[in-house]
Amino acid sequence: MAITAAQVKELRETSGAGMMDAKKALTETNGDMDAAMDWLRTKGLATAAKKSGRTAAEGLVAVAVSGGKGVAVEVNSETDFVAKNADFQGMVAKIAAAALNVADVDALKDTQVDGKAVSEMITDAIAKIGENMGVRRMAAVSGETVVSYVHNAAADGMGKIGVLVALNGGSEEFGKQVAMHVAAANPASLSEADLDPAVVEKERQIQIDIARESGKPEAVIEKMIEGRMKKFLGEVTLLGQNFVINPDLTVAAAAKEAGAEIVGYVRMEVGEGIEKVEEDFAAEVAKAMQG
Repeated sequence: MAITAAQVKELRETSGAGMMDAKKALTETNGDMDAAMDWLRTKGLATAAKKSGRTAAEGLVAVAVSGGKGVAVEVNSETDFVAKNADFQGMVAKIAAAALNVADVDALKDTQVDGKAVSEMITDAIAKIGENMGVRRMAAVSGETVVSYVHNAAADGMGKIGVLVALNGGSEEFGKQVAMHVAAANPASLSEADLDPAVVEKERQIQIDIARESGKPEAVIEKMIEGRMKKFLGEVTLLGQNFVINPDLTVAAAAKEAGAEIVGYVRMEVGEGIEKVEEDFAAEVAKAMQG
């Protein structure tokens, strides 16, 4: 069966595949458009498998809020260039909206968006755009009011740093101020009670060692350690930090003045904890030329 240019054009526009791939898919399936789409999907799966081992440490964090719930989702790509791609941003927005209705990232990957699982959307995007991608994590908060903030937004509701703050009482304006504070100050936890005990113990041991180097009496050392630990907890916990809007107040004191209780927050930054691999593209090209 002869494949027409119109058929190739239609399949390209529907699938986003290249001209030669679209033509080959139609040839392999005798011009059956649905079968050609399936053929391309199978090809996409193979392409995605080849790319899955490549480091994806760029991308976007998207936030979405509905009623008293907010979610933040990190979707990674290999390059910042892809994070600026409108198709990628549109996909991320849909994934964030879907995250409002699920409990964790595994459920998110399985949830249906536009008739296909999120994991399948990602696979199709890998085949179309040509980079490894993945939904890495999500986090949620809830309260009477949930406020979102995106630092250096790439598009509406998404950027490199996404923040959510959940309040009981207070105002949305105060919540936005706290969210901006969280983006800038990057607290380790909401309060001392939420801080990893291992982090606290490690810092305490460091301060004990420093204090004992001074050679001062044990009673003095105890007071030194107590003061330094108080300072440390004030620096790393949200409620203990000096409020960036008014440094004369701690965030806890500012919340009290605003009639608000901060019940939770999320700060998510693209690529946190991912070891980035520096690639020497010149060396890769030279190697390919030799081969």
